[in-house]
Amino acid sequence: MGFIVFLSLVFILYEPLLLTNAGYYPPSPGFYPSSKFRSMTFNQGFKNLWGPSHQTVNNKALSIWLDRTSGSGFKSVKPFRSGYFGASIKLQPGYTAGVITAFYLSNNEAHPGFHDEVDIEFLGTTFGKPYTLQTNVYIRGSGDGKIIGREMKFHLWFDPTKNFHHYAILWSPHDLIFFVDDVPIRRYPRKSDATFPLRPMWLYGSIWDASAWATENGRYKADYKYQPFVGRFTNFKATGCSAYSPPRCHPVTASPGRSGGLSRRQHMTMTWVQRHYMVYNYCRDNKRDHSLTPECWK
Repeated sequence: MGFIVFLSLVFILYEPLLLTNAGYYPPSPGFYPSSKFRSMTFNQGFKNLWGPSHQTVNNKALSIWLDRTSGSGFKSVKPFRSGYFGASIKLQPGYTAGVITAFYLSNNEAHPGFHDEVDIEFLGTTFGKPYTLQTNVYIRGSGDGKIIGREMKFHLWFDPTKNFHHYAILWSPHDLIFFVDDVPIRRYPRKSDATFPLRPMWLYGSIWDASAWATENGRYKADYKYQPFVGRFTNFKATGCSAYSPPRCHPVTASPGRSGGLSRRQHMTMTWVQRHYMVYNYCRDNKRDHSLTPECWK
């Protein structure tokens, strides 16, 4: 009897480590924010920004692609000052080195040379190696020629080229939280006004050639014999306080409680993911000048 109880405890403790084809499943976060927000089609909330000939909408899914002539990008029709922003995305398989598929918040058009940006970027890869998901935060021009990135990079516990998976950013007055299939992978708290985006931003998506740095610091470049490189997006979500909302607009949350942030269970899941799947954390990079990123030590 005691041995059976022991085995049961082992299963409960290690059940999150059940293998998938790509790796271990994270433990359940216990809350699924993507189910709380209504989906929209591309045409309901977005417009082409550049590369219109490299963008199509079919069966409610948007495809954008990169070839040797152009990439493509899109933009939300309105700016936001907080909210939940998500999309289900399917990536190109095979050789994609040098190619960036991105989903992000930015106000670079409103504040050129002095903009804020919150990124989810998929860094292309070579045969047999996994994609890297890069999250990044730029504040007030720190990405405009004087790069002060706040990168955290992850591998995923699934193959992102086989099916659509949901990726999201929660932007509240208190923090930024990044999600993969409702699993929180990163929380960036507002420790000071100087290190947090406070101005309205638009939601963007794009695919482009970043051969100079995207794959193993530029070691592998985009190879256009494998073109076109295609990113597919569907199940768009953009819910929150727009720049035109009244001041009383209440920020949305992505946790069970009304106070926002993460629940204890969500935080434990995030810690698990960072322990098992995070491959880079700017705060732990001894080559970085952390006087420029005070949130790492405050």
